Amino acid sequence: MNEAENISPMGQRLLDRRHFVKNTAGALGGLGLAQLLSAKEEDPTAFSGKLPIRPDTDPNNPYSPRASHFDAAAKQVLVIYCPGAVSHVDTFDYKPALEKIHGQKAPFIPEVTFEGPPGNVAKPFWEFKPRGESGKMTSELLPNMGALADDFCFIHSLTTQTSAHPQGENFMNTGFTMEGFPSFGSWVTYALGSSCQDLPAFVAINDPRGLARSGKNNFGNGFLPAAFQGTDFNAKNPPANLRRPAGLSAADDKKTVDLLKRLNAGHMEKFPGDADLAARIASYELAGQMQTSVPDMMDLAGEPESIHKEYGTDSGTELKREYAKNCILARRLIEKGVRVVQLFNGSDPSGGNGITNWDSHSDIKKTHAMQAEIMDQPTAALIHDMKRRGLLDNTLIVWATEFGRMPFLQGNGTGRDHNPDSFTCFLAGAGVKHGFSYGQSDEFGFKTAENPIEVYDFNATIMHLMGLDHERLSFYHNGLERRLTNVHGHVIKDVLA
Repeated sequence: MNEAENISPMGQRLLDRRHFVKNTAGALGGLGLAQLLSAKEEDPTAFSGKLPIRPDTDPNNPYSPRASHFDAAAKQVLVIYCPGAVSHVDTFDYKPALEKIHGQKAPFIPEVTFEGPPGNVAKPFWEFKPRGESGKMTSELLPNMGALADDFCFIHSLTTQTSAHPQGENFMNTGFTMEGFPSFGSWVTYALGSSCQDLPAFVAINDPRGLARSGKNNFGNGFLPAAFQGTDFNAKNPPANLRRPAGLSAADDKKTVDLLKRLNAGHMEKFPGDADLAARIASYELAGQMQTSVPDMMDLAGEPESIHKEYGTDSGTELKREYAKNCILARRLIEKGVRVVQLFNGSDPSGGNGITNWDSHSDIKKTHAMQAEIMDQPTAALIHDMKRRGLLDNTLIVWATEFGRMPFLQGNGTGRDHNPDSFTCFLAGAGVKHGFSYGQSDEFGFKTAENPIEVYDFNATIMHLMGLDHERLSFYHNGLERRLTNVHGHVIKDVLA
């Protein structure tokens, strides 16, 4: 009997030369694919071709200070964020060409923008004047901030991926338009911890009117350990439940805290890898330390009268006075060594059309002026005060908004629509050039014309100024090495001091 007759039809196909070559090629390809898929575990190389740097965090002490990737002047960062989209052509981006075609239906105007058919070109609603030794042209809308132009590093060629406020806030503050990603402050505190152990490493000072459009996502931890989310409070609303009950003595309170420490430590030994448990314990222990540190921090009455006058806590509208107190609080937090402070100027998760933020779709002359009255004096005083105290030697200041506004009016003839294709933000303090402008929009402020910058580049530069390599600071999540700048971003080297 022929031996081949005892082999099944499938087996005979395997012995066929043509099928053998075909199956071998498929098997080798499968082995290659398996090798590529398993490479993440063996060699977790990021898209940049660089190995990730994961901070060595102690779950029992997540805020302990950690070394940066390389030496950098900036050790702390203050982010001043303006929800609603500040009009660049009415503040810091001088476009005299708009004067020449004011009121005209210019050919560059599209048929429709974010909120519908547009109107005619509108020159700036406020006069521009040269400021400081640099002669930087800024508008009378923000005269106090304009007076500090020699201290600022303007970036006039920013672009973003979206025209919607929630997504724009997410993109600027987390690097993604979607929710659920870690905020910039969370990435920094995850990487560096904090030298201040009796206050949060990351504080978000919300506007007196409430949260911004994307709410706590602007300072959330996303998929990073919960310990690295921002702690939000402001001068009007201090952290709740920190006061010791009247019937509990200081000695008894200390005994209770010591007992809790022992119980928590024993619980952590049973669950050493539980990041959420560690975050809760760290949060409670920090709350205990804040019982003594925060009341002193929040007591602005001890500030000299000259400081209150400089910041404007005693003049203007109630909103301006409350925001001025927030600015003093921000300076005090930086003085105490808090790693990241995020100060919001504007609010409202449901919109507001220029009433609660900078989103001026109608009557921009009135609504932008109202927001500027709140922001201008206190913010300028904050920056000047920090410079006077030497805090800018190791603190980076970031002033940002989610996108710009159009150089023409909307169909209603009184407001400016969203402009994602060109807007202005600025940096100041440690590590950046002073009295410097980078990039340009076109002659009308409509599109970026020179050195276009994406939000990815902006965030990469801020990370670099903090001594962090944005391509290497990552967190392995759902099969991907996630980072603030996704797979994009280049450091804007021309703005570095």
